[in-house]
Amino acid sequence: MTTYKEIRGSQIEAVATDPSNPVEGQVWYNTTSNVLKGEAATTAGSWASGGNMNTARREMGAAGTQTSTLAFGGYTGSPPPSALTESYNGTSWTEVSDLNTGRMVGAGTGSSSTNALMSGGNSGGGGIGNVETWGGSSWTETTDLNTVRDSAAGGGTNTATLVFGGYNTTVIANTESWNGSNWTEVNDLNTARNYLGGTGVNNTLALAFGGAPYPSVSGLTEYYNGTNWTEVNDLNTPRRDVVGTGSSVTAALALAGYTTNPVGSTEVWNGTNWASDTSLSLARRWPGSGGTAASAVVFGGYATTVPAATNATEEFTGAGPVTRTFTDS
Repeated sequence: MTTYKEIRGSQIEAVATDPSNPVEGQVWYNTTSNVLKGEAATTAGSWASGGNMNTARREMGAAGTQTSTLAFGGYTGSPPPSALTESYNGTSWTEVSDLNTGRMVGAGTGSSSTNALMSGGNSGGGGIGNVETWGGSSWTETTDLNTVRDSAAGGGTNTATLVFGGYNTTVIANTESWNGSNWTEVNDLNTARNYLGGTGVNNTLALAFGGAPYPSVSGLTEYYNGTNWTEVNDLNTPRRDVVGTGSSVTAALALAGYTTNPVGSTEVWNGTNWASDTSLSLARRWPGSGGTAASAVVFGGYATTVPAATNATEEFTGAGPVTRTFTDS
């Protein structure tokens, strides 16, 4: 007789609490409630319009949540790169204090509109190593990156950040860890690339995806465990100019980007695989983003093949499992 494990590839687990991120078809026995349960399906996420930014721009840094977001720097379509900073409360954007050094394609990280870090970027004359920290009211210059770069990605807070990849005369794989005071070189990405997406909890857990040396695109995904990068399953849509957001390395989003044109593709990472979800209403490349896999925000970027920026904001309500309880009736 064929068993459940032979059909599904796993056995029925006995757990004290329901799994937080079950996959369709997964079955488990809850030993607390003495009930057999399973996930019947996963509902699709949805995008809705949010408040427009005050200044349209692309290639900016970003940090925060859907209701407490910071957007900083970027390119408005005419030089030099911008130093403008705007804060989003889930309804509207407000201009706050500017960066000390205007720049685009920097690595923005942080947990809210009062906690952010801007690392590297391009100030108009090439890559820079300048780093600035945001404490809620102003930007402060702090210790520079060890390796000057632009078009890198990052994840974490303004006291525990990881910055990886980017460009410095050539595409690089260099990874640096920030502890709130200093940068330390750690193990490189397996594949050097720039214009990639990334997310992370702090400087010990991160996810890097997409990007590639211009003009190529890639779906490569790598996971950082605090010591090494490991290649894991690829994005379904290879792309560059992609952004990411998420509250953990087992629940993240890859958003927007560029293949041969801007894309609105949304993919959800569950710790093992990427799954395609509802696309953005406006396809765009290199926007800003913040939030979690369940509650995210995307803003700015550019939606055509010419360097025109948008100020459009979209908010994501994520997919969720539909759990069923089995009975003997």
